[in-house]
Amino acid sequence: MQTLDYGPHRQHVMDVGLPDGPGPHPVAFVLHGGFWRARYTRALMSDLCADLVLRGWAAVNVEYRRVGRLTGGGGGVPQTLDDVAAALDHLASVQAPLDLGRVVSVGHSAGGQLALWAAGSARCRDGARVRCAGAVGQAAVSDLERAAELGLGGGIVRRFCGGGPERVPDRYRRASPAARLPLGVPQLLVHGERDDIVPASLSRGYATAARAGGDEVTLVLRPDDGHFEHIDPESGAWEAVTGWLTRFER
Repeated sequence: MQTLDYGPHRQHVMDVGLPDGPGPHPVAFVLHGGFWRARYTRALMSDLCADLVLRGWAAVNVEYRRVGRLTGGGGGVPQTLDDVAAALDHLASVQAPLDLGRVVSVGHSAGGQLALWAAGSARCRDGARVRCAGAVGQAAVSDLERAAELGLGGGIVRRFCGGGPERVPDRYRRASPAARLPLGVPQLLVHGERDDIVPASLSRGYATAARAGGDEVTLVLRPDDGHFEHIDPESGAWEAVTGWLTRFER
């Protein structure tokens, strides 16, 4: 695993793991959760990235600016979004056998919001150097307006966006995957129905809206799972992800 800088801030780093073989390899662009809070880092996704490498994927574990003092501040909308876009585009500069036509964003919880956002924004962003071929949301905070209404994370959504949807609606329209539909790429949503941190209703509602807009969306609801099974590489929730990802393998 090699750690690379993709920008000037000390949080602008990504860990890149490569499988054996000459490649070019499909790329998992991985984004951790933790409700965008500073105390949670990309270490949350290290085990999943190691598993992806064993499966023949190049795994890119991305850090980004988050909300709180531990990282030197600066996170939120739009800064965190800008970081994710910069990290995605930086893949074009990485000296490694990466197949940039097979980049799939993968994220858990708040990282799921960022993964879905990355897939949609790359399609629309002027000058984008790298575009996603697909996106995976694991217990994703896919609808920021609804998440703010529910008070998820003790009100962290409002802090991340700099206010509520009634005060800063433009930030919600910019940052919320549900507001940016259709994304134009295949998507997988995996959610535990016992999740008491990010309710499965977010994935249900998002999938319905995305399909109505013409997107291809696979929704996997796991009756006995909560929120954290998704970051266990031996879990059934992760098996659902790796099974879906085989469509991008050759």
